[in-house]
Amino acid sequence: MPAFSRLVRFLARNGKVYYGDAILPKGVTDIAQTKKAKIVVGDIFGKHEVTDQVADVRLLLAPLALEDVRTVRCLGLNYELHAKESGLPIPKYPVVFHKPATSLSGPTDPIPVHKIAQESQGLDYECELVAVIGKMCKDVSEADALNYVLGYAIGNDVSHRDWQLQRGGGQWTLGKGFDGWAPFGPGIVSSEVIKDPQTLKISTRLNGKTVQESNTADMIFDIKKTVAFLSRGHTLLPATSSSRGPRLA
Repeated sequence: MPAFSRLVRFLARNGKVYYGDAILPKGVTDIAQTKKAKIVVGDIFGKHEVTDQVADVRLLLAPLALEDVRTVRCLGLNYELHAKESGLPIPKYPVVFHKPATSLSGPTDPIPVHKIAQESQGLDYECELVAVIGKMCKDVSEADALNYVLGYAIGNDVSHRDWQLQRGGGQWTLGKGFDGWAPFGPGIVSSEVIKDPQTLKISTRLNGKTVQESNTADMIFDIKKTVAFLSRGHTLLPATSSSRGPRLA
C-alpha cells in the first residue's frame, strides 16, 4: 500500500530532483498545479515514507525515473466506441504491444519527431490511462488484480500511423516507440485514492480544443482484465506500466 496520495517527481528550486507527495490547494485536483510537495524517501515500490519536509516545485518531471521503469505494455483498440467509429470488429483478446522505456518522457517535455517520422503523414495522438504495477505478480485473478496496482496516471500514446500500419506489414513498436513518444504524468494517483479506475473521464486537448473525449467505462478490457491477462505466464515486475486503456508501467 503506497504511503503517498499523489506521487510526483520534480525539480525543486534548490536544483535537486525528488519524489514527493503533491500538496494541492483546497478545491484543486489538477496535479499540474502543484507548487509544493512533501519529499518521499525510500523505495517507491517498497518501503518508503512521506516526510514532513516540504520543497518548492520548479518543474514537474515524468513521475517515474527512467531507471525505475521495467517495461511499458500497451493495449491497442481498447475503447468500444473508437472501434465502432473505425469500422473495426471488437477484439476477442487484448491487442498487446510494447513501448521501450526510452519512449517515456515528462508531461511538459517537447515531443521529438525523428526525420524518418517526417517522411510521410501519419503523426497522431492518443490519450491513455496509465496503470503502474506496484508489486510483482504472475497468473493473478481478475478479483485480485487491482491489489497489484500502485496507482494511475494519464499518458499520450504518440503514434505514426504510416509506420505503425503500412510500412513493412505493420511496425507497431517502431511506429509508437520513438524516443519521447510516451509522455505521462503529471503524477501518479494512488490506488487508495482511485478505488474504481473504470469511472474516469479521459480527454485530449490540442491547442485548447478538445479533440478526444471518452470515459474508462468504455474500455473493452478493463484494468482488472488487463492485469490478469498480461500476467498469464508472464511475470509483471514493479514499475511495469500499461496503457491504451490501459498502459502498464
